[in-house]
Amino acid sequence: MYNPVIFDLDGTLLNTIGDLADACNYALEKHGFPTYPEERYKTFVGNGIPKLIERILPEGYTPEEYNAVYADFSEYYAAHKTDRTVPYAGIPELLAELKSLGITAVCNTNKAHGYSVELLSGFFGDELAEVSGDSGKFPRKPAPDAALYFAEKYKCEGARPLYVGDSSVDMQTAQNAGIDACGVLWGFRTREELASYSPKFLAENATQLREYIING
Repeated sequence: MYNPVIFDLDGTLLNTIGDLADACNYALEKHGFPTYPEERYKTFVGNGIPKLIERILPEGYTPEEYNAVYADFSEYYAAHKTDRTVPYAGIPELLAELKSLGITAVCNTNKAHGYSVELLSGFFGDELAEVSGDSGKFPRKPAPDAALYFAEKYKCEGARPLYVGDSSVDMQTAQNAGIDACGVLWGFRTREELASYSPKFLAENATQLREYIING
């Protein structure tokens, strides 16, 4: 059995891509920059909002342009972050079952900490024991610091920690922490990207993930 289970957020617990894309495109359009189709944002996200803004701006942007787009993204996203965001199928039930079994679920994300706490508490209540977002307390993933903190704080005799995520950033984080990884195939990145990091498991759905956690 795995315990604790360390989850990524975007693309793993919640499908946030529509609201992220809308906020980015709003900010880009406001400043006269080209926008992108929603699908493209699946390759832009994963390393935190500062890096997201870098990736969407055209080459040669100025610091002033970066700051303006960042500010407008933040204002829009703060107001619209739940317009289209939804939990992935089976995730609310999985988190509730893990808690009932005494398995600790936590979240390690590069998303801004404030947004992360609001979204996770809003969709899942207190099913997650703790959330570590981008706040400056730990380096951003793939640095292993937050994962190691969770693995030590919530370690359970006879069980191992598991890292669950949908991207190469998550698989690298698990590797850097020396923790088994499960790549989820319902998120933003491809099976090929996840498999290239040789995770312990690849989960097609929440039911499969449950089996890996309990019987792995």
